[in-house]
Amino acid sequence: MSATSLILLLLVTVGILLFLVMKVKLHAFISLLIVSLFMGIATKMPLGDIVNSMVSGMGGTLGFLATVIGLGAMFGKMLEISGGAEKLARTFLKAFGEEKAPWAMLIAGFLVSIPVFFDVGFIILVPLVYALAKSSKKSVLVYGIPLLAGLAVTHAFVPPTPGPIMVAELIGADLGKVILYGIICGIPSAIVAGPIWGNHIGKKIMAEVPEYMELDNNVIEAKEHELPSFGTIMFLIIFPIVLILLNTATTAALPEGNTMRTVFSFIGHPIVALIIACLLSFVILGRFKGLSMEDIQSVSNAALNSTGLIILVTGAGGVFKQVLVDSGIGDAVGNAFSTLSLSPLILAFIIAVVVRISAGSATVSMATAAAIVAPIVQGTSVEPALVVIAIAAGATAFSHVNDSGFWLVNRYFGLSTKDTLRSWTVMETLIGFVGLIMALILSLFV
Repeated sequence: MSATSLILLLLVTVGILLFLVMKVKLHAFISLLIVSLFMGIATKMPLGDIVNSMVSGMGGTLGFLATVIGLGAMFGKMLEISGGAEKLARTFLKAFGEEKAPWAMLIAGFLVSIPVFFDVGFIILVPLVYALAKSSKKSVLVYGIPLLAGLAVTHAFVPPTPGPIMVAELIGADLGKVILYGIICGIPSAIVAGPIWGNHIGKKIMAEVPEYMELDNNVIEAKEHELPSFGTIMFLIIFPIVLILLNTATTAALPEGNTMRTVFSFIGHPIVALIIACLLSFVILGRFKGLSMEDIQSVSNAALNSTGLIILVTGAGGVFKQVLVDSGIGDAVGNAFSTLSLSPLILAFIIAVVVRISAGSATVSMATAAAIVAPIVQGTSVEPALVVIAIAAGATAFSHVNDSGFWLVNRYFGLSTKDTLRSWTVMETLIGFVGLIMALILSLFV
């Protein structure tokens, strides 16, 4: 097939994927597998090769990712059940005071969502938003938007959350660089979309705590003495990130064979770093807080139960990528792109945005964009870690009524659909565009 035909086939395939997910309501996992089969057959790959390509894509992707996602989920679950997220937020609120409480909620959300899933972190911390809104007589959006921005930014930009790990693996980006660039790009994104936007929209929309979400704040306060220390939680969150960053730094600075480089390459590998972090959380937050090994095992089982969907969709994204490569479409897209002046970062962002708006799922958006862009990135000098940020930014922007996060915020803040679009959707879009701009600026220097 000609290059033009292959590119048109890719567009048709993505259209079929969106149709299956949006109109047929078929699960993203089976939808990705179906379009991978379709693509292989349409490009006249030998039927046996199509299946082998799918198996290779699934296994090659999940060999690393399934392990890291599982470990990260257990680590995050221990922080969740111990009250660590709540302790972080309360400590920052005391340090900043009520006047600067939006900044406290931003920082708390930014840190909490590194190990804890977005929706879980939000549900844990939203009572603090309610309490602040009641005491200050201000809109819940003044405090809620900064919290959401902090949670959304690190959930999308900073490993070990599943999204950026998945894209990094599909594209072949160094995880330490993804963490570093994700933090650099995420901080201004969170500030613009959080306290700045929250203060503005909070004056436009006076949202009060919904009657159906009223909580007994005395019960919340009574738990304070049971929470782990602030220093302990900060140590546990930062520890695996530091190990991964040290791995990246020593690999870049020291020659191969150097003892220090060898040691940090081992303990700073994401799998080893998260194994250590999990064991520390089991001991410090589990056994030291009176949990038996059976209790810790139950917590771990609950954490793993929530990862199955993410792992399967991620693996299907790997299948899609592998068939793209083996069918020759990846090369065709890469060669066509090489004649254009469009930055790979902008292309990655646009693809992710289109799927995000159409399908709603950030996971599907990331998997699809990464699969399409991966062959292109390999033929350019662009830093793969920045492409990960661009894809994450695109998959964050323009959240609307087909996204579960939209309705979570709608319910917890008692907003109308229109006001949710005015507040939440704009916040997500600001994160996306500021993140892309920061990635483009960084690309000038790395």
